[in-house]
Amino acid sequence: MTGSWLSGPSAALPKDQQREQDYPGQLLGLPQHGPGSLATTGKRVLALVLDWFTAMGVAALLVGEDPLESANLSAYTLIVWYVVGVACVTLFSFTPGQYIAGLQVVRIDAPVRVGIVRALSRQLLLVFIAPGLVTDVDNRGLQDRATQTAVVRSR
Repeated sequence: MTGSWLSGPSAALPKDQQREQDYPGQLLGLPQHGPGSLATTGKRVLALVLDWFTAMGVAALLVGEDPLESANLSAYTLIVWYVVGVACVTLFSFTPGQYIAGLQVVRIDAPVRVGIVRALSRQLLLVFIAPGLVTDVDNRGLQDRATQTAVVRSR
């Protein structure tokens, strides 16, 4: 009962895992470096910022005159970000920001595209921000764990 953070880093390992892995993604079958390796937090944040500001630009065009004074700008930004994220991850396996950052979303349970159901679920969880901030030993957010996906380097 007291064996949690008091037990050291090995207490945070998944139940099936007996020892620490040599690098993040090793137990998922991903390479340590290069294309297909897990994305760093910095690259994921860069992709998210690029996607958010792009969505804000599109939302500003939708709002019309004086968008920074409009109360609807933030709601339109969220809607555009959500729709673009779902559509792009479903069709291409990456968002525009992820493409620029050299990232893509992959399924870890099968070598097929992410699909619309997982893309919808993943993006819906990201709306709440907190799932993206809580990561596991592979540096995957809760949205990736829940949808059996991972953000990996594409180049």
